[in-house]
Amino acid sequence: MSKLYIIPTPIGNLKDITLRALETLQEVDVILAEDTRQTSKLLKHYNIDKKLIAHHQHNEHHKIERVIEEIKSGVVIGLVSDAGTPAISDPGFLLARECIKNGIEIETLPGATAFVPALVNSGFPCDKFVFEGFLPHKKGRQTRLNVLKEETRTVIFYESTHRLIKTLTQLAEFFGEDRQVSVSRELTKMHEENIRGTVKEVLEYYNNNIIKGEIVIVVHGIVK
Repeated sequence: MSKLYIIPTPIGNLKDITLRALETLQEVDVILAEDTRQTSKLLKHYNIDKKLIAHHQHNEHHKIERVIEEIKSGVVIGLVSDAGTPAISDPGFLLARECIKNGIEIETLPGATAFVPALVNSGFPCDKFVFEGFLPHKKGRQTRLNVLKEETRTVIFYESTHRLIKTLTQLAEFFGEDRQVSVSRELTKMHEENIRGTVKEVLEYYNNNIIKGEIVIVVHGIVK
């Protein structure tokens, strides 16, 4: 019986991929990709020619059974997301769970993920932290923030460019304007930016500057 390989890919800089990840991408029969166009760019850069199949949040429920059967039949499959480690705020969890249920071995390679460099860049305590991923867009959003405002550990969020101002405004409301925060944008890329300060200061900065790229928000835990 074959197994599923979960393969992290660079979050921006194409050099941030391990030799083992490249070897595995060369060895698998099929690559399940969150966005085949994005993964094609990576494979082309490293001269890797493999069959790509779209596997994303809109179709993964319907395709899992077929993927499981293919792995059982001996097809070697690798799973990648657009960037970073699959299943971390990206598709992958459901497939991993089904593989375990079916007795299929999973081999997860270590590699890039955006929240780790953002956490270390923040200068906030790294020994204990809470990774929240994306906040709910509507239902449950304020409830979650109300719980997290009392968190003593460092809290990490992912956010999109068009919701950053809204999220920072809500952090000021729930966590307080003086809470320390660090916003990392375009990590590993040419225009990487890390803005640190109080929520009020960082909100003021982004109210006066263009916001582009993927974003990680790191919030200092409450000091008691």
